[in-house]
Amino acid sequence: MLEEVSPAPGRPPSSAWRRVLSHVRTPRRPALIAELLLVGVTYIVYSLIRNSVPEQAGEAMRRGLELWRFQQGINVDAELWINHTVNGVQWLVVPMNYFYAVMHFLVTGAVLVWLYWRHPGRYSPARTVLAITTVLALIGYYLFPLAPPRLLPGEGFVDTLRVHETWGSLTSGDLQALSNQYAAMPSMHAGWSLWCGIFIVIFARRRWIQTLGVLYPLATLVVIMATANHFVLDAVGGWATLGIGFLLQRLLHGRLPHGFAREVPALT
Repeated sequence: MLEEVSPAPGRPPSSAWRRVLSHVRTPRRPALIAELLLVGVTYIVYSLIRNSVPEQAGEAMRRGLELWRFQQGINVDAELWINHTVNGVQWLVVPMNYFYAVMHFLVTGAVLVWLYWRHPGRYSPARTVLAITTVLALIGYYLFPLAPPRLLPGEGFVDTLRVHETWGSLTSGDLQALSNQYAAMPSMHAGWSLWCGIFIVIFARRRWIQTLGVLYPLATLVVIMATANHFVLDAVGGWATLGIGFLLQRLLHGRLPHGFAREVPALT
């Protein structure tokens, strides 16, 4: 009689887990209804986490000042100069304000739709990267609230979205109650924009679109500093969080998004 052999270390511990992993890693055409439900559930979870963030304004201010002093100590402190320079140019600051308020959601949503319709085989792993990155960021916002430059007292930063009365901004005015004002680290403006840029560069076929994919995260970096909504290290934190998102997606799916075929058959 053959003896039962225990699973080797590092391998899935059970056949049930192997079936789950196999299901997750099997390329499949995304179901529209399921994706819409996922977006809705994600927003609800985001709202719950946002509304449960502890009232730590003083702690967030202290951390923001410490980060700013640290950047000054290592001579990585161009944010104040960029903020004042852009604020003095009316024709430039207003478009940047709306870029900050609108493009974060508009471009990310557009890239998701584009991947869904034109690259269905790659959509699921790409979306998984974005979802993991966002969840990690929400955990960071809850555990480590940090004030953005525009809220730091006595440092001279200008809240350009408030000063120039940017319509639709969630960071100032009556709509700020809908957003966590101390969610500066990591910057998801930086993280999401780099996510968009990576997939545009990899999967777009036209050179000018790929060029936009390179320019978009760079423009976002300038905008988040010019509007005094993030420090440069907030952006670095956003990029690092995205890197972890890619790593965890790789562990989950067994390969990165570009390793999947563009087209896949519909599975039941």
